[in-house]
Amino acid sequence: MRIIAITLSILVSGLSLFAEVRLKDIVTIENAKQEALIGYGLVIGLDGSGDRSSGNRGAIFTVQTISNMLERFGITVPKDYLRTRNVAAVMVTSSTPAYGRVGSQFDVTVSSLGDATSLEGGVLIMTPLRGIDGTVFGLAQGSVSVGGFNIETDSGEKLKKNHALVGRVPNGGVLDRAAANLDFQLDHPVRLLLSEPDFGTASRIAEKINESLNDPTSGAVSNLAKPLNAGVVEVSFPSRVTSQEEAVFFIADMEILTVQPDVDARVVINERTGTVVAGGNVRVNEIMISHGALTIHVKRTPIISQPMASFSNTGQTVVEYITETKASEGEVKNAVIKETTSVNDLAAALNELGMRPRDVISIFQALKQAGALNARLIII
Repeated sequence: MRIIAITLSILVSGLSLFAEVRLKDIVTIENAKQEALIGYGLVIGLDGSGDRSSGNRGAIFTVQTISNMLERFGITVPKDYLRTRNVAAVMVTSSTPAYGRVGSQFDVTVSSLGDATSLEGGVLIMTPLRGIDGTVFGLAQGSVSVGGFNIETDSGEKLKKNHALVGRVPNGGVLDRAAANLDFQLDHPVRLLLSEPDFGTASRIAEKINESLNDPTSGAVSNLAKPLNAGVVEVSFPSRVTSQEEAVFFIADMEILTVQPDVDARVVINERTGTVVAGGNVRVNEIMISHGALTIHVKRTPIISQPMASFSNTGQTVVEYITETKASEGEVKNAVIKETTSVNDLAAALNELGMRPRDVISIFQALKQAGALNARLIII
């Protein structure tokens, strides 16, 4: 149980004092628009792990797609003669790269749509990628990287590593159309979008930018940066910026400015893995925690009753059960958490109680219900 305390202590020491970070690490430029892309295609070259149903024929949409593709090459094959064990129908998803131009390459994700068992070793053939309005923004093609395998023998034996039905094609997408006009309009301000919206962080960003633009020789104070809300900071270009090249240099200088972000207190709990992650600025009000180990053990013993006379035709063997229930409660342990206690102190108290990860999760949930946990409780 000491691992819990050590883990939480490390989190406290790493998060209690927030270091200054670069603007480019916590904001994005508004006009760096990215379009979500989707496409339907085929992965070929599979080793018998493609789409198939209970019979020898494959999934209907896979057979139809193969037939349509062959017809475009002047080859007509009746659908009843098509076999698709080496082909899989897939959905291709991605998004246009930020500031992407025609010819820019980007990664795409390939996901099986039919009943294929693995995409290992396959090649995605040319697939149009469309936006939400149906506009084709690019094409995707290339070898699929899976990073796992899924082997199934005729005798029913299975050997699996990772997930072999979803893969990536590195640099498999090529942009044919830019997502938007990426040139800066110098007479319009540029907007910085915060990755984690926060009023304190937005105001600090604006102050830092204005401070960097102040002219100490003339005493002029800049007011070009203004926080519009918790998630947007608007920055007007200074009069000295008269071209796109100068705008790029101005934004590059602005991105390397450092600010101290303000992060709200959070406790994140993953119930599936028993993981608890808490920030160093989490505070706990004064409260008492009581923990007792209650164990209930139920034992069922079969009792077999035989007929009086051996091999008798008049009696029969009867099975009865005797049930024995025992309950034992371990020593009840109490810990008093003082007011304004940090996560480090709480971890030490839970460590003294011998808490397991599941117990820690339950305690944090109870603390929130009791109003003693001054933080957002996020359960994933």
